[in-house]
Amino acid sequence: MKIRDIRLTPLHCPFKQPYHWSQGVTYGAPVVLIEIETDAGVIGIGECSASPTHAPILAILEDARPRFIGQSVFDVNRLIWAYYQYGFNAKGIGRAPRYFSQAMTGIELASWDAIGKQVKLPLHQLLGGKLRESVEYFGFVQGDTPGELAAHAADLVRQGFKVLYVKVGRGNDIDIAIAGEIRKAVGAKVRLRLDANEAWDMLNARRMFEALKPFDPEFIEQPVSAATGPEGLARLRAVTDIPIAADQTVYSPEDVYDIVRCRSADVIVLGMHETCGVLRFRKAAAVAEAAGVNICIHGIFETGITTSATNQVAATIGNMDDGNQIMWQLLKEDSVLRPNLTPKNGALPVSDLPGLGFELNPDAVARAAEEYRRL
Repeated sequence: MKIRDIRLTPLHCPFKQPYHWSQGVTYGAPVVLIEIETDAGVIGIGECSASPTHAPILAILEDARPRFIGQSVFDVNRLIWAYYQYGFNAKGIGRAPRYFSQAMTGIELASWDAIGKQVKLPLHQLLGGKLRESVEYFGFVQGDTPGELAAHAADLVRQGFKVLYVKVGRGNDIDIAIAGEIRKAVGAKVRLRLDANEAWDMLNARRMFEALKPFDPEFIEQPVSAATGPEGLARLRAVTDIPIAADQTVYSPEDVYDIVRCRSADVIVLGMHETCGVLRFRKAAAVAEAAGVNICIHGIFETGITTSATNQVAATIGNMDDGNQIMWQLLKEDSVLRPNLTPKNGALPVSDLPGLGFELNPDAVARAAEEYRRL
């Protein structure tokens, strides 16, 4: 089954409300929809993140397209890394594995979707079978003020979420107020996770760990800059009894190895858009599993296409965490028509539909494409 064409559609998917975090305010998800058409008449669908802007991602994908056209969709793993050697490494000055992975993940996902549709099997069966019938997610608290965040946190608990996740790193006083208001609203039994997104230096991180301790955070995610490397997280972990999650420090199986070797984190937050897709995500999880460390799914600005793929892959991983990130629900309108991707009591069943296990919503895609053109 050979690749006849690769179609690229830039989308801007607006959020329901402004997304407040330590790096500012974000209003929508910039993605590129990728459709791989095969000579068997099968169309595989994937997506990639287009941060910070669409133009460079589209340029990379357009440059890569000729190297995939006419090739077997079953060879996509080899084709992706051959293109990296040609386009990023062999040219001498373009070695950028993290950005390359962000661009190529959509091609890898679309290939898996095409393969699954052709053989009429869901992705998890292509990977050897699922270990669980559903994957669990945390309630992602949204809002601006501590009061807004606390109200949403209480609503998420009523929806059945047992783990809550909230952004901090917006200033010490507001961070403390946010954690305090949420803890007061949800009670002592709900597990609370905080993500500072690299906002603190080492000294302030130690100060904030002490200030936030009364609110019983289950862990604090990426408290200091990823530039400090695994050693920076290890230094902080040695002086606190609050668990630490590594996120922006980790993008590859090799990064996972460095984290566990340095004993830098209690959990690793990682997604397929960082690792370059399904195969390296599972490889990274296996490295962590050998060290007895859980993988927590990391969401980016994405649609239900990524949710559908990640949910299936997560079902095949033994050391998958029980509070993972889900992001499509931030959108005003998702690109997935069915199945329903809303977790029930914090869990999402694993799809048995072929490929990535979803049906695209063409009208929503058209509106997101128009929004991209308008912007």
